[in-house]
Amino acid sequence: MPAVHSDPGLALQLTSPSPKYRPDVDGLRAIAVILVLNFHAFPDAMPGGFIGVDVFFVISGFLITGIIARELELGRFSLIEFYNRRIRRIFPALIVVLSATLLLGWFWMLPSAFAQLGSDSFASAAFLANIALLLQSGYFDVESARKPLLHLWSLGIEEQFYLFWPLLLMLAARMRTSIMAVAVVLGIGSFLLNVALIGSNPVATFYLPFTRAFELLTGAALAYGWNRVGHSVKASDWRAWIGVALIATAAVILDSHRAFPGWWAVLPVAGTALLLSSPAAWVNRALLASPPMVWIGLISYPLYLWHWPLLVFGGIIKFGPLTLPERELILLASALLAWATYRFVEMPIRFGVPSRRKMFGLGAGMAMIAVAGGAVVWARGFDFRLPPEIRTMANVTTESFKWRFRECLLDLSREMTFADTCVERDRRPLVLIWGDSTAGALLPGLRKAQEERGFGIAQLTSSSCIPALNADIASMPNCRAMNDKVLSLVRQIKPDVVLLHGTWEKHLDNVAETVAALKRETDARVVVLGGVPMWRRGLPSEVLRYFMLHRTLIPQRSPNGIPPTAYDAIMRARLEPLGAEFISASDVLCNAQGCLTRIGDAAGDLTASDQVHLTEKASVFLIGSIIDHLLGSEASASKPR
Repeated sequence: MPAVHSDPGLALQLTSPSPKYRPDVDGLRAIAVILVLNFHAFPDAMPGGFIGVDVFFVISGFLITGIIARELELGRFSLIEFYNRRIRRIFPALIVVLSATLLLGWFWMLPSAFAQLGSDSFASAAFLANIALLLQSGYFDVESARKPLLHLWSLGIEEQFYLFWPLLLMLAARMRTSIMAVAVVLGIGSFLLNVALIGSNPVATFYLPFTRAFELLTGAALAYGWNRVGHSVKASDWRAWIGVALIATAAVILDSHRAFPGWWAVLPVAGTALLLSSPAAWVNRALLASPPMVWIGLISYPLYLWHWPLLVFGGIIKFGPLTLPERELILLASALLAWATYRFVEMPIRFGVPSRRKMFGLGAGMAMIAVAGGAVVWARGFDFRLPPEIRTMANVTTESFKWRFRECLLDLSREMTFADTCVERDRRPLVLIWGDSTAGALLPGLRKAQEERGFGIAQLTSSSCIPALNADIASMPNCRAMNDKVLSLVRQIKPDVVLLHGTWEKHLDNVAETVAALKRETDARVVVLGGVPMWRRGLPSEVLRYFMLHRTLIPQRSPNGIPPTAYDAIMRARLEPLGAEFISASDVLCNAQGCLTRIGDAAGDLTASDQVHLTEKASVFLIGSIIDHLLGSEASASKPR
């Protein structure tokens, strides 16, 4: 594409910063990447660290627009050369990190997760990661925290912006339109769109380039209005300190529970613009331009690329949460890899002799990454990497449909009414299950026992809602009302046995209230079933972990299952004096050698499908072991004659 030639009047409106290198800008990059790294590695210590990305956006808009402005002034701007520079800046380190991520996924990811990584790699190579993640989940969701390429959404937004911004600048220059006005009008429009959508669609507002463009345009407006800013030391100092205060405030008071960007984005965006406008300030000269900050800023791009995949794969390889020292070591490894990438990959390609050959070579390399990602998706994560039995066990899913989900196991965010089929009113003795989804997982076992014993089943269970009267469950605000409703239904149904079960981690006093109310207001026997073993990584992941370490099937018992033995004793002591009968599930499923992982060698023989939910086989095993105790004096009457 031909260069845009200068016009005598054009230079009057295109005023841009000096092309002289500013070390304080690299120091500001260091602040941005440090904020992001701390948010990802130590989220409790730096809950608002995600604003580092917003700092990057403003810096990028300021620097890139400044370069384009100078070249337009001189009449030598070329769109092809602009993209050549972008490719040499962005592609080298990104190709290395994407390749390493796919390689790690091959060795350490389950087929389904590896297939998802392939899809994310394809989207990242096409600079569409933000759109792909928008279609999957939000940035702060639990599932997102397991995606090694989650952080590349920001690259997607930036490169999508630079597909159109240079074209708009060229068009404005040819039409002799005020480019400053274009940046301001578009920036205000983008910000207002962000504010308008943040309440109704926060995930889209976070990921879409239209609602984040105002951050880059803020930097662009600063670049074009550079000569209108007072650059005295006193004025610069004031602006710089206010900028520091705004960024620090955002980092401290913001967290993943606030709707962002929205109005909150004003804090980091304005703070960054103020610091960029103040090269003469003491903060910029003494702190941001200091050698350690400049060094971090120089490697900030590869450091940003490396740190998140390493944190995610650290957890995958460990099959569990990382400790504080482990996260610190991973950040150190990220810094070393970032320096090596900058020194041996970025510098030779970015600062060497520019050529079209480099541009096409890097483009071909990125295309190969996209093809590789597509191949991983097409091959279903190359599931042949694992033996069939390991693959099947590691992919065991939670079959909530067998628990009558959305019928007798309610999702309280969607429904509050049980189906009529949840109570077998014409069968006696009647056993009523009351609890959360782990209680729902007992249904297959009760159904199997029912075939021989002939008792009736009533199921009144709600996901994430333990049977604890008057307890306020933060994650499930409707739980308190549902427990009141279940108690009212119990009075009407008049069951012979009420079986209480759940993830007994807290609200023991409220569980005691439930027992007392049942004993006071009904004639039913109250049986409390203690919690099942907890598999911190999830039992399917334990199967994969054991195979990765020992190349064989996990033993039938494992010490990695955590039995709630101590809490069982506390519950027994608290509830039995109130008239409840307590049964320990861990006494059935665990012994001195560990907790049961499987009852056979097939995938369906696993005892848990995740951290706490029993599989059908384990449910049958557990209920079969306790059915006599559960039915008690009703046992002989319930046996078919």
